[in-house]
Amino acid sequence: MNIRKLLLLLLFVPALMKAQINTDRVMAIARNALYFEDYVLSIQYFNQVISAKPYLYEPYFYRGMAKFYLDDYVGAESDCNQAIDRNPFVVGAYQIRGLARIRQQKYSDAIQDYTSALRLDPENVVLWHNLSLCHMQQKEYGLAKDDLNSLLAVAPRYATAYLMRGEVLLNEKDTVQALKDFDKAIELERFEPNGWSARAVVKLQQGKYKESEEDFDEAIRLSVRNAGNYINRALARFHQNNLRGAMSDYDLALDIDPGNFMGHYNRGLLRAQVGDDNRAIEDFDFVLNIDPDDMMATYNRGLLRSQTGDYRGAINDFTKVLNIYPEFLAGYYQRAEARKKVGDVRGAQQDEFAIMRAQIDRLNNNNSNPQTARNDGASEEQQDDDATMTRKRSDKNVENYRKLVIADDNEATRSYANDSRGRVQDRNVNIKPEGMFVLSYYERTSELKHTLHYYRYIEELNHSRTFYKNLLITNNEVPLNENQIRLHFALIDQHTADIVADESDPLRRFMRGLDFYLVQDFSSSIDDFTQSILADDSFFPAYFMRALVRFKQFEYESAENEAQQNAPMTGGLRIDRMESLDYNLVRRDLDKVVELAPDFVYGYYNRACLLTQLKEYRSAISDYDKAIGMKPDFAEAYYNRGLTNIFLGNNRQGIEDLSKAGELGIASAYNVIKRFTE
Repeated sequence: MNIRKLLLLLLFVPALMKAQINTDRVMAIARNALYFEDYVLSIQYFNQVISAKPYLYEPYFYRGMAKFYLDDYVGAESDCNQAIDRNPFVVGAYQIRGLARIRQQKYSDAIQDYTSALRLDPENVVLWHNLSLCHMQQKEYGLAKDDLNSLLAVAPRYATAYLMRGEVLLNEKDTVQALKDFDKAIELERFEPNGWSARAVVKLQQGKYKESEEDFDEAIRLSVRNAGNYINRALARFHQNNLRGAMSDYDLALDIDPGNFMGHYNRGLLRAQVGDDNRAIEDFDFVLNIDPDDMMATYNRGLLRSQTGDYRGAINDFTKVLNIYPEFLAGYYQRAEARKKVGDVRGAQQDEFAIMRAQIDRLNNNNSNPQTARNDGASEEQQDDDATMTRKRSDKNVENYRKLVIADDNEATRSYANDSRGRVQDRNVNIKPEGMFVLSYYERTSELKHTLHYYRYIEELNHSRTFYKNLLITNNEVPLNENQIRLHFALIDQHTADIVADESDPLRRFMRGLDFYLVQDFSSSIDDFTQSILADDSFFPAYFMRALVRFKQFEYESAENEAQQNAPMTGGLRIDRMESLDYNLVRRDLDKVVELAPDFVYGYYNRACLLTQLKEYRSAISDYDKAIGMKPDFAEAYYNRGLTNIFLGNNRQGIEDLSKAGELGIASAYNVIKRFTE
């Protein structure tokens, strides 16, 4: 008998193991979590797949991608190594490993990755972009230019490639061709600020200050929060004797980047020029907190302290400078004057004697280097630059203390690292509507938006204390952390036990569906919301959440489908995914929400978002109108209605809505307004 039981048990072992983890399903949930940027959760799912089937390349590859977005570059590289060992024909694995290596400044290794990937996919724009970036970082400008030429052959309208090639040409001292590339970049993407600022910097270096200022004006109009553009426009204004305008730009730059060295140093100089001595001292105090060894800032502060009557502070500053530059005669003169003010006659006489001795030595030609203060590592170009009004930050010639600071050549080179992350949704040129609202326990806080999203029935549910914690109405979700993930898996188990005891309870089904949603198991979530509706077809939150989850699932599967269609063949195989969801299912659920809860403003808003996706813009505007009529401070509805009006060509009405959205806290509205108010 025992043997028969053992045999029966062995027969069921494969089935039991399969029941423990369905790797295809877990993999799908993991990729879903990855798509919606729930990286910690996705890694936990990928771990399960790797544990069950360690010979697959996909879970290592996608886990590496999740680690990359969590800034774990070492872990990302290691996982991509595992993926490539299992399948060396996956372009994405080389791409992610290359990015991880770039973040670790392992540019030579990254170059190998992109070279390998381009053999598999020779027309991949991102690969050429990142290969060029690596060669630029290695200062291999000839190779970088070859890469960019190849990139432009593949994508002749890729404006960033012209910007990058322009930077390469500047490093090769070919200003004329660089300007042509910057002109082309602006022609292709007039609403991209980098082209305008790149051309403005070149014109600034050429002394075309008015033209430079005009280009910086346009760059700032398109990107208000870029401190560097204000710093550089201040220089253009300074060279046109517009000191007030230059100081205004430094003020704006320091509002954005309070720790900017050049902003404080240069503003301190300008404040000193217009007699604002005390505030100039504050700027030099800040500079010296950052770099206590900056002798030019120390000397300038000494001059200002002397002018404001702080003679002992001035003497301390002058002494520090003279300890480093013992033949800087102006320093002895200023210290002598300050010493006289405090009654230190002997000290003043010693300083005057030092000046006299140096002058005699020079007359007698006894000093082989009469400008010893310059013999401090400054280049010949810097030493011969006395006729200009600026100096490079690396210039240590103390006699240039009155000159404004500009960036060194290596600091002035533009950075294209953001493009390499592949986060298209974060780029300035992309315009995205605000997302749908959801019922959740968690919300990302915002410093700008403080609107309370409230509905009486949801508040009644919260007062019932049935849920794990209060439900929030939000479209600003936040990924779960590890503790929250464990908690919601435990809640799923708890709800399952309750459902077994009473399968007809719609609220238990709804709560478990919500937990499944939070751990990104959309299929199980939809099943539970459906069962909740079958148990109580008047329970509108179940329709609302089912519509939301179906919409997200469709969004994910559409993105997957598009990626598959655009992806190169992998190992000789391409998988075409069929779209498994119909937007009409989402629409019917939202129609039911509006029918059951006609005063629930978020039902109209979400339906409007769906209609916009379906390009039924006029119907969408009608729903946004209803939402705003019911909730006049509904920032997201104003923003989306503004975009929808712009899609229809109603720019004036669209801009009015966007302005209202910006007023209510959606800062990106102002960027969109700039795009459409030429």
